[in-house]
Amino acid sequence: MSETPLPDGMALHVARDGAVLLLTLDYPARRNALAVPLRDRMAEVLEEAEADPAIRAILVTGASGTFCSGGDLSGMDVKDALGGRERLRRAHRSIRLLATGSKPVVAAVEGWCVGAGLSLACACDLIVAAEDARFMAGFGKVGLMADLGLPFTLPARVGAGRARRILMLHEQVTAAEAERIGLVEEVVHRGEALPRALERARYLAEQAPTPMALTKSMLAAGLEAALEAERHFQTTLFLSADHKEGRAAFLEKRPAQFTGS
Repeated sequence: MSETPLPDGMALHVARDGAVLLLTLDYPARRNALAVPLRDRMAEVLEEAEADPAIRAILVTGASGTFCSGGDLSGMDVKDALGGRERLRRAHRSIRLLATGSKPVVAAVEGWCVGAGLSLACACDLIVAAEDARFMAGFGKVGLMADLGLPFTLPARVGAGRARRILMLHEQVTAAEAERIGLVEEVVHRGEALPRALERARYLAEQAPTPMALTKSMLAAGLEAALEAERHFQTTLFLSADHKEGRAAFLEKRPAQFTGS
């Protein structure tokens, strides 16, 4: 695998378990937030994996008991429309490869799975969650809409009504509730999400690869149009006064005062 340098304190650990590729987000200062350098590095690794026939399945997880706390708001400072569209183009690379690539993907979720982290998990084919996992969208709290394919992948998992509750009411979903509504496929004891997800990934790696790839392609039908729509809508929101206020409120740890502008 290529080795594009990442900023200090930020890593994407890449390992192999036979035909399974393991990717681990490790950004402890921001609870594994999906910062732009991590997104870019993940896309590079996934592109290489897509071209490698020896890799038959992929596992995505987070280090230190957290899957991913969302986007890195400290680095989210879009100044113009072209910048917003480029930011999303880069972010969509990984989502496309996870959701429409030929390799089956399993997410192992411990702890928080929020915002962009929820988008990342829902782009995977199977989600194994620990009993302490917590899921939440929360984009609206910073004046944004859900992105990275979540408006498409979340309703596909839980239905439109439940997706509205999660996306609009910012409800926190426990692991047990996530399994009940179909957000995750399996819940295991705390600390056991990774080994169970690895079992699932090993099984998937043993299956005939072409039917697996074609099944993924059919299930992802419609995602491309959704990504293009969100690229337009979210860019508008990046430049709004409400997003500026939401971002400032989040960083200052105070309630946001939205004005609709």
